[in-house]
Amino acid sequence: MSKKKKHHHEDHIDETWLIPYADLLTLLLALFIVLFASSQLDQKKFEEIARSFNSAISGGIGVFDFPSPIEEEQPQSQSINKKKQQQNEQQRQEQKELQEIQAKINQYIEKQHLTGELKTTLTEEGLLITILNDILFDSGSADVRPQDQKLAKEISRLLVMNPPRNIIVSGHTDNVPIRNSKFSSNWELSVMRAVNFMKLLLENKQLDPRWFSAKGYGEFKPVASNDTAEGRMKNRRVEILILPNNQSKNE
Repeated sequence: MSKKKKHHHEDHIDETWLIPYADLLTLLLALFIVLFASSQLDQKKFEEIARSFNSAISGGIGVFDFPSPIEEEQPQSQSINKKKQQQNEQQRQEQKELQEIQAKINQYIEKQHLTGELKTTLTEEGLLITILNDILFDSGSADVRPQDQKLAKEISRLLVMNPPRNIIVSGHTDNVPIRNSKFSSNWELSVMRAVNFMKLLLENKQLDPRWFSAKGYGEFKPVASNDTAEGRMKNRRVEILILPNNQSKNE
């Protein structure tokens, strides 16, 4: 018997397409890895990555040639400048309103011939009304004299404003030591003078007590030298500070 020889014919499939396909998969894998790692990238980094990949891929239009979907953020400096402009405009408006209140109070001072006892000053903190203690209190006392209570009530009418503003009443003394049955220091005396004067102001029912506060500084915030009688007189005073609306309690 003759032996039949079997011939095995192997079919060879053309697999050359696998090489560019594998290269493409490698590029895509690298792309997704970079995108994942750069999830918080900014516009500058995005453009750098785009240039790198476009240079690696030859021919055609790269995916990074299209406009970036990331919107450019407004420069921080512009935002800060805009906020400063708004604040400056608000401050100018507040200054204008305080100037109007000051003019109203100055009219009253001139009409009542109180230029030697009362004065107004527009400061960075607000509108300051200064009242010399010598027309309100006896030496060593924190009680407003009966003949001067009318002045406190008239000033209270000048403090009725719309909208209302935060008002601080502060007491000040000279540096002459005090020690009596009621007060052991100028600090205590100044506090009670501020409180008692504020109580008289608040007898005006048009004023809301929630907008008022009292402070006492004793001899520690002088406006003149305590070496002369005139200087000590200037230091003995009550001050009313009217704050701008942007410093109100309700904000």
